[in-house]
Amino acid sequence: MDKQDHLVNWTERKDKRNVVLSAIASADNATGYVFGIHPNFDSSIDRDAVESDARACGDAQLPPPHRKYARLWLEADYIASAQKINKRISAGWGLEDQIAATYASAAVRDDVEVFDEKTREQKLPNYGMQVHAEYTMIAHFYLLKRLLGHVDKWRFFLDQESGIGSACLSAFHTEVAAHDAEAFYVKITKDLTVDAKRALLRLAEREFQAVREQYPDLKDRQIEVELLKQRIVDIREIGQWKDRWVHHPAPSMSEPEKSMCWLTAHDAFDEDHVAWLYNKASLHSIDAFFEKVRRRLTMLERSMHSSSNAGRIWSGYAAYNPAMVVKLLEIFRVVNNFIDTRKNKGSVTTPAMRLGLADAPLDYGDVLYFVGQ
Repeated sequence: MDKQDHLVNWTERKDKRNVVLSAIASADNATGYVFGIHPNFDSSIDRDAVESDARACGDAQLPPPHRKYARLWLEADYIASAQKINKRISAGWGLEDQIAATYASAAVRDDVEVFDEKTREQKLPNYGMQVHAEYTMIAHFYLLKRLLGHVDKWRFFLDQESGIGSACLSAFHTEVAAHDAEAFYVKITKDLTVDAKRALLRLAEREFQAVREQYPDLKDRQIEVELLKQRIVDIREIGQWKDRWVHHPAPSMSEPEKSMCWLTAHDAFDEDHVAWLYNKASLHSIDAFFEKVRRRLTMLERSMHSSSNAGRIWSGYAAYNPAMVVKLLEIFRVVNNFIDTRKNKGSVTTPAMRLGLADAPLDYGDVLYFVGQ
């Protein structure tokens, strides 16, 4: 699970602030099936009516959890957020430095679980209403619980963000207590060059080769587990909550440098099973989907920053209506799950086929015909 931000263009020259939507998404690592992607925006709400009622009932004077419209971004919330001096915590070059910087950034918030803040360069939508991202995240986890309630075990691999971790543990507290659900933070070094990735892979291969020579009968997967067991012994505590992080010994080109933190750690598993859990921790499927969104949806590609626009961004291709972002993402989720194919071992399959939800790839006509019924 991870989140992706999307910018919406301003609609008038006198107000050149952007609307920024945060979309939470989850995908199955084995099949690539995306269970849901949900931006924090609700187009069905009458903004003027809600703002008027919020003023009448004194919502802005109440603590956020006690408000009638606690889940919605009111104008008073925006003003309070924009007036704050947001402390920016710079990260060093190493992966541990980035992990520590993420914890430090969370520590300076009034509420560590609330990462969705507005700056003076951002604005609220003119129509519909933006939802506080932490509410969208919690709703997303409860949707997963409803969709997949029949499964025996849950394994959550989460981007390192306190809001995502808290939402997961809140929705699945019963399953966590029964050891039926496990959750891991995953942190990956991004924006590395291809040469830097290959250098990291060569270093890991040398370590692997040494273990191969020591244990010639072990397969590569078994070697990964043995190396992870060694790394777990040398676990590192990072951040103010002393979270325990393990550096993965077997990088890939998609995840060239990776560390994992077991949020639901307990003693119910033996060391082999614990190492196996760490070895499964990955964000590769959701990262691949997010990359497809950026590359294939022109309206949602990354916008270019300019040194002269004071943080404001405008793109000729970007949406002007936040509701279009919501619709495009849901349409593309269907395309990803049921239409996009991948060839593997001579067979052509879609994520829905690999998950057992479809017998064959669909085409766009199939989807349009089904929707029209």
